[in-house]
Amino acid sequence: MTVRAAHQASCEDDVVAPAEDLAGLLGEQVSRMDRLRGGDVAEAFRVVLAGGRTVFAKTHRRPPPGFFTTEAAGLAWLREAVAIPVPAVVAVSDGAGAGGPWLVLEWITESRGAAPDDAAFGRALAALHGAGAAHFGREDRRSTGSRGLPNEPCETWAEFYATQRLIPLARLMRDERHLGADAARLGGGLESVAARLTELAGPPELPARLHGDLWAGNRLVDVDGTSWLIDPASFGGHREFDLAMMRLFGGFGPEAFAAYAEATPLADGWEGRIALHQLAPLAVHSIKFGGAYPASLARALRSLGA
Repeated sequence: MTVRAAHQASCEDDVVAPAEDLAGLLGEQVSRMDRLRGGDVAEAFRVVLAGGRTVFAKTHRRPPPGFFTTEAAGLAWLREAVAIPVPAVVAVSDGAGAGGPWLVLEWITESRGAAPDDAAFGRALAALHGAGAAHFGREDRRSTGSRGLPNEPCETWAEFYATQRLIPLARLMRDERHLGADAARLGGGLESVAARLTELAGPPELPARLHGDLWAGNRLVDVDGTSWLIDPASFGGHREFDLAMMRLFGGFGPEAFAAYAEATPLADGWEGRIALHQLAPLAVHSIKFGGAYPASLARALRSLGA
């Protein structure tokens, strides 16, 4: 999906079988297939089809059940809002047939230096959130991410964030040997916060339509400076969750947050809830990568009295 030269390498010699698999899925021959570097779980390709169309395709050697169809459903759900550009799904398979697992999307030519229109992105994100969801969670109940976090529908954000994120993450954390003695302490902190979410979560809000993994790497900026959303872990949730994720890793200018606040102001006290909504991504990164993330998670827990 990107033409960033540093992240692309031709691999004509080792993609013959993938090209044949992809041609079978698309019903069209593949003229060229170039591997794209980047990503921590999937193999991605820029694919030129016999008819001249270029698409983005990615596959996975050992995907969890429903891996690509879940992502495709999330992309379609975000597109339904007609609020912010999201690539169209061209084809998807979880590998039940001989062709293997694939997700094929329309190709977006990424900018090589054009500044994103962050104010437009902030307004578009507010519109996406405002499109809403039927519940907190997912109606199809499909899990999120490589750790399979549950998405059972809930009536309140406090219930969802406690039962579908913090408590499951606390259990996963205790199973991670690389966290050592920190595992029990951090897991206990997550459970402590989960028990107090009714008081910590702020005023009740209707469920928003969330991207769910909104860091800068999941925003593409095209040659016109327009922002596109990719790689969602979408669910119905609290809009502050997406905004807290944006702040966690940076990459979004102040204009994005100002435009969002102008379009749909946040409830009083939102600043004090940033750490609350960063707990889940910090816990996921602690489990997956270790490094400095457990210390960051510990600081966020301390700020919440846990």
